[in-house]
Amino acid sequence: MLLHIADAIWAGLFQGLEMLWETLWAMALGFLLSGMVQAFVSKTEMRGLLGGRGPVSLLRATAFGAASSSCSYAASAMAKSIFAKGADFVAAMVFMFASTNLVIELGVVLAVLIGWQFTASEFVGGLLMIALLALVARVTIPDRLVESARARLSDHAGIDGHEMAADGTTSCSRPSPQRHHQTQERWTVRLRSRDRWGDAAAYAAADLTMLRKEIAIGFLAAGLLAALVPNAAWQVLFLSGHGFWSALENAAIGPLIAMLSFVCSVGNVPLAAALWKGGISFGGVISFIFADLITLPLLLIYRRFYGLRLTLRLLGSFWLVMSVAGLATQYLFSLIGAIPATRPQHLANGVFAWNYTTALDLLALVILVLVFVAARRRRGLNGQFAIDPVCGMQVEKATAPASVTSAGTTVYFCSDRCAERFKRSGTPVGDMSTATSEATVQDAVAIDPVCGMEVNTANPGAVLRQPDGVVSYFCCEGCARKWAEQIGVDFATAADHEEVRT
Repeated sequence: MLLHIADAIWAGLFQGLEMLWETLWAMALGFLLSGMVQAFVSKTEMRGLLGGRGPVSLLRATAFGAASSSCSYAASAMAKSIFAKGADFVAAMVFMFASTNLVIELGVVLAVLIGWQFTASEFVGGLLMIALLALVARVTIPDRLVESARARLSDHAGIDGHEMAADGTTSCSRPSPQRHHQTQERWTVRLRSRDRWGDAAAYAAADLTMLRKEIAIGFLAAGLLAALVPNAAWQVLFLSGHGFWSALENAAIGPLIAMLSFVCSVGNVPLAAALWKGGISFGGVISFIFADLITLPLLLIYRRFYGLRLTLRLLGSFWLVMSVAGLATQYLFSLIGAIPATRPQHLANGVFAWNYTTALDLLALVILVLVFVAARRRRGLNGQFAIDPVCGMQVEKATAPASVTSAGTTVYFCSDRCAERFKRSGTPVGDMSTATSEATVQDAVAIDPVCGMEVNTANPGAVLRQPDGVVSYFCCEGCARKWAEQIGVDFATAADHEEVRT
C-alpha cells in the first residue's frame, strides 16, 4: 500500500515536471510580451484616466488593466491605490479583473496546455465578466459602503502619499489635453529607446521572479491531483448528465475550488488542466480561472482595505459574475462548436524527448538568461524603479502601492501584502504608508543598483546621498563610484561615511 502511494506521488511529481517543461517556452514568451507592454505603457498615465463609472472609463480600466498584467496581490493593491486616489470603485475593480484575467502569459500557457479554445474563452468570458460586474455592482455594492471604504482608506494618514506626478497633480487627476498630446507624441521615442527595452527585460524578470512560487505550486498540485485523485472522486464532485443543472453546478463550484487553492495567476492554469481532465465542465474551468481574485488570503486583504461588509458584498458579486460568465461562455462556445470534444488522459506525456517543444524550451532558457542579465544591469539605472525586497518584483516608484520611509530611506513594495510580510519578517519597519502605526526600522534590505546584490542597510559597503535626498546603498565602494559616475554626481560629496558601519 505504501509502495503504491509512493509510486503515485512520484508519478504526480513527474507529471507536474512534464507540464512545466511543455509550457516553459510559452511562459517565457508570455512574460516577455507582458514585460514589453508594461515598459511601453506608463502606469501613471493609465491611472490618470480612470475617473468615473461611465462606459468610456470602464473601457479604459479594462484596457489599462490588461496592459498592466500582474499577480492577484499586486492587482488588488493597485486597484486599492486607484480607488484611494479618487477613482470610481467599480472602475478600480474592473482594472483589477482585467489585470489578472486578460493577460498575455495566461492565454499563451492555456493554449499550450489544454487548447486554444480555453485561451479564446478567457478573453471572451473575461470581457463578459467585466460587463456583468459593471451591471451587478449597481445593485450589490451601495454607495454608502463605498464611501465608508474610501473614508477608511483616508484615515490611514499618508496612504500612497508618494504618488505625485511630476507636474504636481495626483495620479488620478485627469491630464490636460496638452499633456495627453505630449504623451501621444512620445510613443515613437519610446519604441526607439534602449532604456524602455531594458525596462521590458526588467519587468519580465521581475514578474517571473514574483510568480515563481505560484507557478511551482500550481504545477506540483496539478500533477499530484492528476495522479492521486481517481476519476470516480471527480465525478462525485462534478455533476454530469443533468443538462443545464450540471453546467450550473460546475460553474458555481469552480470559484469555490479556486478560493481554497491559494494559487493565483499562471499557477492556476495547470490546476485548471487537472480539473478539466477530472471531468469539470468547460464553464467550470473558465469560472475557476477567473476566480483567483477570491482566494482566502485576498479576501483577508479586502477586509483590511474596505471593511468586512463591503468584502462580503465583493465576494458575493465576484462569485456571481465569475460563475455566470463561465456558464455563458460555455453555452456560447457550444453554440459555435468550439468546446473540445475529448479530454486528455494525461496532462503531459513523453515531452522529455528531442522535439519542437524541447527546441523551443532550450531557446527560451537562453533568452531568459539574457533577460535576467539585462534586467540586472537595468534595475535602478533611471532612478524611477525600485525592487520589492520581499518578492523581487520591479516597482515603479511613482505608482508603488506601498512604501516604507525611515531615516531618509524609502523601500517600495508591489502590494500591501509584501509590505506586511516585510514588517513581520524580523525587519521592523516604520512610517509605512499603508500602516496605521509606527515602528522602528532596524535592518532593512536594499538592492545595489549597479550589481543587483541585496545590501543590509544596517551594514552597507557604501552609501550615496544625492542632492535631492535619495539614498542608495551599495555592496562596496567600487559599485558606489560607478553609480556616482552614471548619475553624474561627485562621489566625494555624495558619499555618506557615517552610514557605513564596520
